[in-house]
Amino acid sequence: NKIVDQCERLQLQSAAITKYVADVLPGKNQRAVSMASAARELVIQRLSLVRSLCESEEQRLLEQVHGEEERAHQSILTQRVHWAEALQKLDTIRTSLVGMLTHLDDLQLIQKEQEIFERTEEAEGILDPQESEMLNFNEKCTRSPLLTQLWATAVLGSLSGTEDIRIDERTVSPFLQLSDDRKTLTFSTKKSKACADGPERFDHWPNALAATSFQSGLHAWMVNVQNSCAYKVGVASGHLPRKGSGSDCRLGHNAFSWVFSRYDQEFRFSHNGQHEPLGLLRGPAQLGVLLDLQARELLFYEPASGTVLYTHHGSFPGPLFPVFAVADQTISIVR
Repeated sequence: NKIVDQCERLQLQSAAITKYVADVLPGKNQRAVSMASAARELVIQRLSLVRSLCESEEQRLLEQVHGEEERAHQSILTQRVHWAEALQKLDTIRTSLVGMLTHLDDLQLIQKEQEIFERTEEAEGILDPQESEMLNFNEKCTRSPLLTQLWATAVLGSLSGTEDIRIDERTVSPFLQLSDDRKTLTFSTKKSKACADGPERFDHWPNALAATSFQSGLHAWMVNVQNSCAYKVGVASGHLPRKGSGSDCRLGHNAFSWVFSRYDQEFRFSHNGQHEPLGLLRGPAQLGVLLDLQARELLFYEPASGTVLYTHHGSFPGPLFPVFAVADQTISIVR
């Protein structure tokens, strides 16, 4: 009887499996094919829209660059014509005055006094050339929020992690502890006595420099900052002083450092003692840093939201080092 019962259960189980294979799986397969087709269509449609938008933005920016080039070129041509006329006028006046000195006697010169005065006044009215921004190509014509955001996403996705950025233990402040992999800094209120002092070490501010430096090219790295409410992340020149409590060693307070900083709920970009507040509603969990030395651009980016937090344009004296400071909990180089 037990065997009969078992056989009946096996028969029912076989029937259920047969029904599942015959009825359910074909429907599942059809739905999977249909959903895959819809998914492919969605990907193609969305990327086509992105591609179209990129192409439109490319065309707009290229036209803007061409227009700015033409404007600068025309301004230079106008100036060239103006100063050619000025040179000709000065040459004519000088020739006239030299001719008077050469061919006229004193009495005749006295009689020509008014004419000489007018010629001299005319020459003095031709001012020396002055530097004008109108003659320079304005690089701001290439700035586009859309291009910057897409570019930052692409750079972090393709470059971040390709360079092994680790912290130079010789530079680590005695108020910081460095992890064994040299990627995590932890703040301590007590000054460590284990750190041997050296010329590279920051002895007051809780700073540290990376062992890697950059002199050219495009570079990107990511820092995990979600555990800290007081930190600074950015780049610094190798000339940044290390000793003492003065502003010359404090990140963002001198000409040698460019940093994004957080203190509680205050966010700002700092360089050379100039602090620009950033209206962020919340702190980023991760902070992407992009350094384009050819374009002279430093950019801070939040990967989670795809938001460009701040962009700085300017000259950077090389070599530049990734720089970090932390006065609360920990921060870590992610990749």
